[in-house]
Amino acid sequence: MLSATEPGSACVSLASLHKGARGVVRSILSADSTALGDSAGSTISRRLAELGFVPGEPFHVIEEVWPGGDPMAVRVGSSVFALRRREAHAVLVEVAS
Repeated sequence: MLSATEPGSACVSLASLHKGARGVVRSILSADSTALGDSAGSTISRRLAELGFVPGEPFHVIEEVWPGGDPMAVRVGSSVFALRRREAHAVLVEVAS
């Protein structure tokens, strides 16, 4: 697991958030062994890290598809990505107050 959690910080799954939520990525769960179906056998957690979902990086949920909220558009750093909720479950974040 990639991690940069601080004592006392409350982390939640990115998948549980809605449009307008902002904060900082704290960790990526590597216990997710779901392969994405490519020839390298990449996992969701590896792909998320490659996209920039790394500890300390700011994020902003900028949109959710209606109805159902899946996928969601998330800005991380200076890029915007569409993530399915099942992928976003692997990203633990600290939400800004």
